[in-house]
Amino acid sequence: MKRRVMSILLMLTMAATIALSGCSGDKEKQESAPENKLSGKPVEGGSIKVGISQDLDSLDPHKAVAAGTKEVLFNIYEGLVKPDKDGNLIAAVASEYKVSDDAKVYTFTLRDGVKFHNGNAVTAEDVKYSIDRCADTSNGEPLVSAYSIIESVNILDEKTVEIRLTEPNTEFLAYMTTAIIPKDYDKLDTAPVGTGPFKYVSRSPQENVILEKNEDYWGEKAHLNQVEFKIVADADMVVTNLKGGSIDMAMRLTSSQAAELTKGFHIEEGTMNLVQALYLNNAVEPLNNEKVRQALCYAINPDEIMDMMSDGKGVRIGTSMYPGLKKYYDDEYAHYYEQDFEKAKELLKEAGYEDGFDLEITVSSADQPHVDTAQVIAEELKNIGVNVTIKPIEWEAWLEDVYANRDYQSTVVGVDASNLSARAMLERFTSDAPGNFINFKNKEYDKVFGEAIAATDEKEQIELYKEAEGILAEKAANVYIQDLANLVAISDKYDGYTFYPLYVQDMSTIYMVE
Repeated sequence: MKRRVMSILLMLTMAATIALSGCSGDKEKQESAPENKLSGKPVEGGSIKVGISQDLDSLDPHKAVAAGTKEVLFNIYEGLVKPDKDGNLIAAVASEYKVSDDAKVYTFTLRDGVKFHNGNAVTAEDVKYSIDRCADTSNGEPLVSAYSIIESVNILDEKTVEIRLTEPNTEFLAYMTTAIIPKDYDKLDTAPVGTGPFKYVSRSPQENVILEKNEDYWGEKAHLNQVEFKIVADADMVVTNLKGGSIDMAMRLTSSQAAELTKGFHIEEGTMNLVQALYLNNAVEPLNNEKVRQALCYAINPDEIMDMMSDGKGVRIGTSMYPGLKKYYDDEYAHYYEQDFEKAKELLKEAGYEDGFDLEITVSSADQPHVDTAQVIAEELKNIGVNVTIKPIEWEAWLEDVYANRDYQSTVVGVDASNLSARAMLERFTSDAPGNFINFKNKEYDKVFGEAIAATDEKEQIELYKEAEGILAEKAANVYIQDLANLVAISDKYDGYTFYPLYVQDMSTIYMVE
């Protein structure tokens, strides 16, 4: 079996692009990675060209869906708070904040001297406008689902904004990373304006996005003068472009790609902080049968997939939580299902599919690790009589067909958190969640999740979230695989790369080397 899978993977050109996923690093992985020998002294100025796999789906930070878009916009926009490399929420546009004892009132004091990229000072009116915009339900669901519990956003004085909630929420601070934009500014799609360390310069669709250093940034200024994010849609060309000098840096390489970059580059190693899985449309036959979904789980061996994909790098997972969200992660679910073909066949027989069935896996053709994972899954499922057809489509079509319209049977993709909360990972699987693209509906899950978000005691809340994770595993909502390894190739002309526990690329820390 393993030989057959290996032969298929040897025919694949391995490349690394991830859709709807995370790209930041696991701290333990970073510490164990080989230390590079480059200069620790920043050289100010210069520019860098960074390869990305997909064009941005929006320049509006409140409307962007793709994680690949958010990793770029992280450099342009900031919220009242923002994450640091250790997963802490630190003050940003706000200099300090207070949370009421009942976790229903959040009060923020704005930082002095914060300016938008157009030179205007950030005001309390801008903050209120930004939060209200994301909480608006006039067109249906709010842009940020957690904002449905906002009762009011109040300006107490020119430096103080108060947010009142209709119910307690101890995690609400994590949602205050929402980008602060100028009040009534209507050109975000063409001329985005934020407060971050880089300013928007230009965008050529399907070609590049160019940013420049924000000389008026309130915090520690970026080292580089310019960053160009270049779209390399052909995954086969990543290494060629790196060696040829058309790009200086690329993320999410495979082991085979990294091995080709022996001269002139150093490799930073982390994990992507995402949940890669065979996501199942729970509303279509035969995947609406729990026993069928469980059979698929018993047929898959995540360890074998990791061995084939990245020489065993990555972290095996068994539910919709990744290790980077440490306090919510429970590794016992990683081995909830162990490969057992006989058990899988028995479940299929009980479900009325003794002779197996046909399964279509829709996958973004630009996301080579997901395509390769689908290939391995197809081979493993042959052992229980499931005949897989892999349907590669473009990323834009994936967003429309799979994510928005839910017109698919199964898909391989990576799903990440938009912020440092368990709620961001788990809310999408509640029955009525707009982002519930797998159509998972379970009353017990809804109940436990509801209790978790209402809990004010952190220990109780964490246990409830873990209980919800257990339901996803038990009910085989998806076939969970791994938090993918993240290998980042950077030209030796640069140093200072920093991993985050979220999907971001912080270009402000990177500097040129003498």
